[in-house]
Amino acid sequence: MGSLLGGMKSSGYYTTIPQVQNPWPIKKVLTFSDVDTTHPFLTLSRQQVERHILAYMTPHQQEQLRSEGQVGFNAQDDDNGEVSVMKLKWRGSYYNLIGKWGKVVRGKGLEVGQEIKLRWFNGCLHFSGPQQQTVTVPAIRAAAAPLLQDNWPIRKALTSSDVDTNHPFLPLARKSVEEQVLVHWAPLERERLRREEQVSICVKDYDTGDVHEMKLKWRGNYYHLIGKWGNIIRHKALSVGQEIRLRWANNLLYFSVTDERFAAATAFHDNWPIKKSLTLSDVDINHPFLTLPGKAVEDHILYYWTYPAREQIRNERQVGINARDDDTGDFYVMKLKWRGSYYNLIGKWGKIIREKRLQVGKEIRIRWDSGCLVFSVPQ
Repeated sequence: MGSLLGGMKSSGYYTTIPQVQNPWPIKKVLTFSDVDTTHPFLTLSRQQVERHILAYMTPHQQEQLRSEGQVGFNAQDDDNGEVSVMKLKWRGSYYNLIGKWGKVVRGKGLEVGQEIKLRWFNGCLHFSGPQQQTVTVPAIRAAAAPLLQDNWPIRKALTSSDVDTNHPFLPLARKSVEEQVLVHWAPLERERLRREEQVSICVKDYDTGDVHEMKLKWRGNYYHLIGKWGNIIRHKALSVGQEIRLRWANNLLYFSVTDERFAAATAFHDNWPIKKSLTLSDVDINHPFLTLPGKAVEDHILYYWTYPAREQIRNERQVGINARDDDTGDFYVMKLKWRGSYYNLIGKWGKIIREKRLQVGKEIRIRWDSGCLVFSVPQ
């Protein structure tokens, strides 16, 4: 990605996609939110969009996306030849395709589990839908399989925010919830979750047999398990690094917590636990900020903060921090801003981009050390 976008900046843009073996570089299995016609948008990963779409847009389109957060273009349905005006909207760690997406969902009868393919060609976004086949089970209530002790399709290492009893909720990735939980719900239950954004469910502790009345709340790119989560944290003495496992069976959400500690608790052995290849948005000096994944920040930065500092970032959404360039020894006063599923490092980031001449594809390494955020960009 780094060489592709770097080449684009120095030599203009491509008018056509070079001949490659794969004519559809972006393929996605549709999720629950992708086919929701009440809030129609198609979510696409940032890496795929920047590599296979933005790299071939004109410089004017790229600048419009940077400055306005969205850009309009023509989109063609290759199955029937119809052309619509649609928009690509930047959402931080992902992009949304909006505009006529609801019409596409209805017109093609798209369902959860079907595959959609996309590519950019001759200044236009082309897409193709499924040929009357799905890749996962139909979205109806299926007979629940017997609950096996080792059959846990959803697994997560608990982070510092997961075990915070002052703001108790367990965030679960949207994709895993939609593919492993909602797919077993009746259509009316899924529609109620869409409409009301939360639904009451019964949750059973597989380890103790206790049953809890809880709620599953839709939060865009995540679902939150709320209600009795604070009690569960206290009663089971949950801590950072423990693994929680979940699955849906017999109209219940089962969970189990192991006593083992996983990478979240032991990653401090790596001198640089956060490593990231810089993207197009990370090196944009017109809107300078560095985007960091929420889990990485919570496991390797917030984990070492005091309780008042963690409270401040939750309440005020940002906190001032000291940052040190490990390569030069320079210090900066910066801010860490909470954006929901990710964090932005802002303040002097534009100056750092210019001074270190950062480019797309370069790796930045980060750690928290003695009350300071330390970073390095190896040459």
